[in-house]
Formats: sequence, structure tokens, C-alpha cells
Amino acid sequence: MQKLIIHGGKPLKGIINISGAKNAVLPIMAASILTDKLHITNVPKLTDVNTMKELLRSHGADIEIIEHSDEFELIINAANINNFTADYEIVRKMRASIWVLGPLLSRYGKAKVSLPGGCAIGARQVDLHIAVLKAMGATIEIEDGYINASINGRLKGTHFVFDKISVGATINAVLAAVLADGETVLFNCAREPEIIDLCRCLNKMGANILGIGTSEIKIIGKDSLNNTSYKVLSDRIEAGTYMFAAAITKGDIKICGIDYHIIENIALKLMETGVKVMPIDNGVQVTYVGKLHAVDLETNPYPGFATDLQAQFMSLMALSSGVSMITENIFENRFMHVPELCRMGADITVKGNKAVVRGVESLKGAEVMASDLRASVSLILAGLSTNSETVLHRIYHLDRGFQNLEKKLNNCGASIKRI
Repeated sequence: MQKLIIHGGKPLKGIINISGAKNAVLPIMAASILTDKLHITNVPKLTDVNTMKELLRSHGADIEIIEHSDEFELIINAANINNFTADYEIVRKMRASIWVLGPLLSRYGKAKVSLPGGCAIGARQVDLHIAVLKAMGATIEIEDGYINASINGRLKGTHFVFDKISVGATINAVLAAVLADGETVLFNCAREPEIIDLCRCLNKMGANILGIGTSEIKIIGKDSLNNTSYKVLSDRIEAGTYMFAAAITKGDIKICGIDYHIIENIALKLMETGVKVMPIDNGVQVTYVGKLHAVDLETNPYPGFATDLQAQFMSLMALSSGVSMITENIFENRFMHVPELCRMGADITVKGNKAVVRGVESLKGAEVMASDLRASVSLILAGLSTNSETVLHRIYHLDRGFQNLEKKLNNCGASIKRI
């Protein structure tokens, strides 16, 4: 099994270009089921993308891959979908697989999707996915670990209020509603930039979606959607991670290829710690200028601070001057990186969904193990801050969401080797 060897202690300086957003490309790939051909550009080279390709091919889609040095183009032909079952052996690898449920049901009237797997960071129930599809007239049963869904004719437009904000359920509802009969209005929707990107792609395919980027989305169903080409937005979680990398190594990095507006909430939180953050053309520059101040943090749905950056911020706070309180409001198990950070000398106490982080002067290298995607990169950041060697095991998590991470960091002066 592969692992990373990290020799820290070097301030990172240079330029990092941000790849396409994992959390945007996956639902857009699922949206290809709604039309005959979808050409997607700026696709990152990630194992989660490969899993979605495998899933779409299992349904009968034909996928042409155009490879570039730093991205893919995908031409997905879904004109001959002939299998409506998303098998457990594929779905268990990635929770985003559930996003084929809405499109299959909406276009073909039936779908059988395994209950999803993925990172063990929380329950992430599918109740809201099922509830909104039932409100559109679908018949749904859970049998032998599968969601069996069907509809006679077309799904019907509906007015639906999400009991709580859910990125996944919002995505599935939008994907289902664009081909439903009549008007659908969704209330209390998630507002993440990746959902905005999906809606813009669908509108380019001929959908009629209003209220994009708000908590109330209105969709006028169409009989069919068109073939189109779409460029995926850049990954704000990757950008935020490298912003923290500059700070934790006392470095200076220009992060390019990202819209500052979608990372402004990250920038503002980082500035509270005393780090200099400046918008630049097509990106942001992050410069360490002195002592790190302890800052409290709560994760919340967008435009709140992303749960996908909580672990990375905790690594930074482990080296701050003072005591910070980090509250995780999204996933109940997203503190699994804490014991590993403590092995490196961090002083962190967890009680429920709160972690008290008492800053220390320095961390030390150790052998550590990644528990999930974002935890893995938080340990890399911690390792980069030390003056010794860190060995990170179970790095297959990392490859689900970060393209060429070692190369990008090494180009800025890091010393990371995969063996």
C-alpha cells in the first residue's frame, strides 16, 4: 500500500494552479444521463471521477476521454442507457453515486441504486433524497440495501421544503425536476457554488432553473434537454487547502485559477489569524507575516465555513498562539484526524461536536494514518510544518479529491515522496 514521506520545515513559495472541482464535476457527470451527449472540460484527475465514469459506463453510457497534462475532457454519450441498477460494488466506493437516482428516474422512469458508501465521517442519510422524489410522485422502497424507485409516466412538479439543508438532496432534486412535468419549487436549498455550477450546466442544456444560488430554486420541467459543452468551475476546497499550506509553513503562495468570491469566506477567516491574504488576477496570494492568532471556527452550510476545510484549519490552529474552539455542525464523525494530530504533538481535546485546540510552539514528525479524504491532507499540512519526517499511511483517501498534490507542493519547495 502506498504512503507519503514528508520532510517538513521549508516555507512554501511559488504558484499553484487549482484543478476542477470534484464536488462540481460529479453531479455534472450524473447530469449527462439527462441528455444524449455532454462534453465536460476542466475535469480533475481523481479516483472519484474514475468511479463515476465506471458507474456511468455500467448504465450503458459511452465515454470518450481526451487527456491533457493537467485535466481531462469527457465526452459522455448517454443515448443508449440500458441498465438502471447502480450496483453496490461501485456505489460503495463513493457516496456521490446516489446522484444517478434522480436522472435515471426522471428520464427513464426507473432506478435501482445501492445505498451509498464513501468516507466514514458521518451518517449522511438518504431520507431527504427519497422524500423529495416521493413528493414528485415516485414509488420508492428500500430492499436488500437498494433504493428501488419507479414512476408511471413522468415525475410531477411539486413544492417541497427540505427539513434541513442538504447538498446531496438538493442536487438529486434538481436533477430530477428538470425533466418533471410542471413547476417544481424547492425551499431551504443548499447554496454551494458547486450547486450553482450544476444549475448553470443544466440551463445550458436547455433546462429552466430560476433562483440559482438562493435557498429557493424554481424549476420549469422540460420534455428533453440538449447536447452541450460545459467547463467545470475550479475547486474551492483545494484552493483553501493550499491557502492554509502557505500559512502553516510560514510561506508565500500565489493560488491561481480560482474566483476570489467563492473563497472569500476562507480568506476572511484566514486573515483573522494574522495571515496576509490578497486578491490577485485570477486568484489569491497568501503570505505569512508573523505570529498565528487563535481563532474560533464553526462549520456551516455555504456561505458558512466548509466542513471540508475544518481538518486543515485545525492543523493550522494547532500551531496558533492561544486557544481556539472548533465546532463541527455538519458531520458527527469529522474529528477522526484529532488523535493523529495529537501523535504529532498537538494539544486538542474533543467533547461532542467541539474541539478545544491549545496552540503549541511546534509539531513533530510521526507515523500517522489518514481516516478520510480531508483528514489526510490535514496531516500533510501538519507534516510540512515540522522539522522532521512524517509518514502518512492510507493515502488512497487523498487521491479521491486532490490532483497532483505532491507535485504542486513540491514545486513550491516541499519535500514529499510517494512510495
